Amino acid sequence: MAEILVFSEKDEIAFELLSKGREMKEELGLGLAAALLGPEVEGRSSQYFSYGAEKVYLGESALLADFYVETYAPALQRVAEEGGAQILLLGSTKRGKELASRVAQRLGAGCITDAIDLRLEGDGLVADRYALGGNTVASEVIKTERKVIAVMPKTFEALPLKAGEGQTVRLDLELLEPRVRVVERRAKEGGAVNIEEAEVLVCIGRGLGAEEDLEMIWKLAAALGGEVGCTKSLASDYGWLSEERIVGLSGKKCNPRLYLGIGISGQIQHTVGILGSKIIVAINKDPQAPIFKIADYGIEGDLYEVVPRLAERLTTP
Repeated sequence: MAEILVFSEKDEIAFELLSKGREMKEELGLGLAAALLGPEVEGRSSQYFSYGAEKVYLGESALLADFYVETYAPALQRVAEEGGAQILLLGSTKRGKELASRVAQRLGAGCITDAIDLRLEGDGLVADRYALGGNTVASEVIKTERKVIAVMPKTFEALPLKAGEGQTVRLDLELLEPRVRVVERRAKEGGAVNIEEAEVLVCIGRGLGAEEDLEMIWKLAAALGGEVGCTKSLASDYGWLSEERIVGLSGKKCNPRLYLGIGISGQIQHTVGILGSKIIVAINKDPQAPIFKIADYGIEGDLYEVVPRLAERLTTP
């Protein structure tokens, strides 16, 4: 039976894709399978079954301990050909996007990356993705028999079932040694952060005048029990925050319960990353700032006056 095949180097993203795959498989008349690739992966099969996988392919190899796309691409190709995968769904992470294009070329398949929605229209599978710098949404259809689609993290909700069972298929992978190897790893300065999981997210934009002024932003985030995010320029151009904190088209997609945008104009390149927020609050001195159009609550004022008073009010018994 032809299949929908799911793979991501991050289990939580694979679970999101499996949950979406459960919706589509009946109408498409396809099975639902997942690929687990790495040195020791068998113990993770039960989790994948609990999210709806009917079959899990195990590709174990010491050569998959580190991610090299030239090693992972033939491994995933082998899995796709073994099960006759018609649709291959990957997470649109940095690694996933590179892997999607490599595997698509090997399979002779069409490829879409950074998809923000999947839906069935007639007999076709339509993928939506941002286009023209995030200013519009393009709906695209792959015409080839096999299709490779990389979906943005957090696009679908991971919905577990009761403990499930399925078929496990072990594959012998004949892989070549990668042409490069890791000789050293260094931790990024500032430590790792996962703003995608934050329930409260305080984001700062170019309205902030100096790096030392970040202190009041950290105080406000601490008072709210949240994390700090930023627009691209503060990390990539100014270097005030790590790139792990970028929210938007060039960074992370976040769905916090509360998003607080401070000194952010609201250009689409940033706001596409927070549209799933439950409550959006904006602080900006420009009454015409686009962010007020999507905000549930807005404060028109100078952030240097509003933020300290807000932090003080939140911390005062």
